[in-house]
Amino acid sequence: MQLLMTADTVGGVWTYALELARALHPHGIRTALATMGALPTREQEEEAEQVPDLQLIPSGFKLEWMDDPWDEVRAAGEWLLWLEQCVRPDVVHLNGYVHGNLPWSAPALVVGHSCVLSWWQAVRGEPAPPSWDRYRREVSAGLAAAGAVTAPSRAMLEALQALYGPFPAVDVVPNGRTVDVFHRVANPAEKGNYILAAGRLWDEAKNIQALEAAAAGLDWPVCVAGDGRHPNGNVATHRNVQVLGRLAPPDLAEAMGRAAIYALPARYEPFGLSALEAGLAGCALVLGDLPSLREVWGDAALFVPPDDSEALRETLRRLIAAPDLRRSLGVAARERAMAYTPERMARGYLSLYQGLLGGVAPAAAHRPTPMESEIEEEEPACAW
Repeated sequence: MQLLMTADTVGGVWTYALELARALHPHGIRTALATMGALPTREQEEEAEQVPDLQLIPSGFKLEWMDDPWDEVRAAGEWLLWLEQCVRPDVVHLNGYVHGNLPWSAPALVVGHSCVLSWWQAVRGEPAPPSWDRYRREVSAGLAAAGAVTAPSRAMLEALQALYGPFPAVDVVPNGRTVDVFHRVANPAEKGNYILAAGRLWDEAKNIQALEAAAAGLDWPVCVAGDGRHPNGNVATHRNVQVLGRLAPPDLAEAMGRAAIYALPARYEPFGLSALEAGLAGCALVLGDLPSLREVWGDAALFVPPDDSEALRETLRRLIAAPDLRRSLGVAARERAMAYTPERMARGYLSLYQGLLGGVAPAAAHRPTPMESEIEEEEPACAW
């Protein structure tokens, strides 16, 4: 089976896409990964080179949630349709919304990782302003036109249904993360006396501000890892914490392996890939009290109201003073995290792809397009 998948390079969807492509490969699936948002860094290119049968096709087109994106979103749609002619996928896997409304020849799956309207409601406590009305219309049209829509958590899928429905929703497929690198560093005896957080530091949803406020009254240092520069160029500033900057995946795994506590008092987190990584590394987890995070972690984490920095401080103090509790929470988090494997994720998506294809073998299910004969004659034009 040939897959055409989209992804952005400025968030966790990049990591998700590589994990999924790697996990699908043993099932005979080749992935062409079309990226947008920003050109991949050299580090990202090297990551992609390690995934078997992954063809990276980069672009710098704006994403639908960026400032004034619509001309570039339209151009990206034309580019993606051209890629479909070149790649001839059996299934198109979209990790964005608007392009679900393109006239695809292959069946299209849309995966909802986050969205502006649910972000706005969770972070700002009110509906998104009228300036986002076009975004609402375009996203609604993309979801309605897709062959199927899923998300990594039930909470995220229900939020999309409430904001943009109706659309053809299917079973949730939780994200997965490779165990090996994080499991190797998860040695309770080597845990250090510090607290870690990681993610896009400029994103208000991560609520690093609450952690900064709580850090002022703690005996342990608080370290934050991640990119502080917003795609629009603004740079976040921080107080009371040690800023580690953006860490390469092996360095982040090592930092999580040494951290005794991972704290992310998020206001909005549709799944929480960084928390999954910290759980695999055996950190005791302190997370924002959100339906999505409770869905993922159950009783394997402690939860605090995102806007109560005093409750966050007291929870962290309690863990600092109780090494046995820290260790037991770290073990519980690791056991829970190890259920979210890339293999489980791949099986979930394989089932969805087969459903889109109607149970027909991929080669038979592929629908030729009017331009295929020209593409065959002009194959060099499909180099990128």
